[in-house]
Amino acid sequence: MVEQTRDSAGVIAPPPLIYAGGLVAGLTLQRIFPVHLVPRPVARAAGLLLIGLSLVIAVPAFLAMRRAGTDVRPDKPTTALVTEGPFGHSRNPLYLSTALLYTGIAAFANAPWPKLLLPAVLLVIQRGVIEREERYLERKFGDEYRRYKARVRRWI
Repeated sequence: MVEQTRDSAGVIAPPPLIYAGGLVAGLTLQRIFPVHLVPRPVARAAGLLLIGLSLVIAVPAFLAMRRAGTDVRPDKPTTALVTEGPFGHSRNPLYLSTALLYTGIAAFANAPWPKLLLPAVLLVIQRGVIEREERYLERKFGDEYRRYKARVRRWI
């Protein structure tokens, strides 16, 4: 467990690494035990659609954080509570967009194994990242964060 000695959320690992670990494990299983449930053109089209949707969410979220002057990395101090743009609809648009990217890559590869691992990945993100970030933001921003949390859903 990461010791929380600095001004940060104390997440267990960088979120992209958590998603990448599940994706690589799933793609490895796909290579060892190949399963294809849909025709390749359908899988590719669905994958590209999901990847595009992830970018539609991620880019404005990154820009909103940049405009607010706060770091995207959860191991760095949060200097502002971002509630604009995608953060007005989801408290975690970057994790949502990364889950869509993960799913899009799995679909594009026509690989069901990574999709089967996604719930475990999301559980790690939920427990090891999001819940820690929420406690940190509540300590740091108090009532302002609690009002935001009451108004905006965690995922969608």
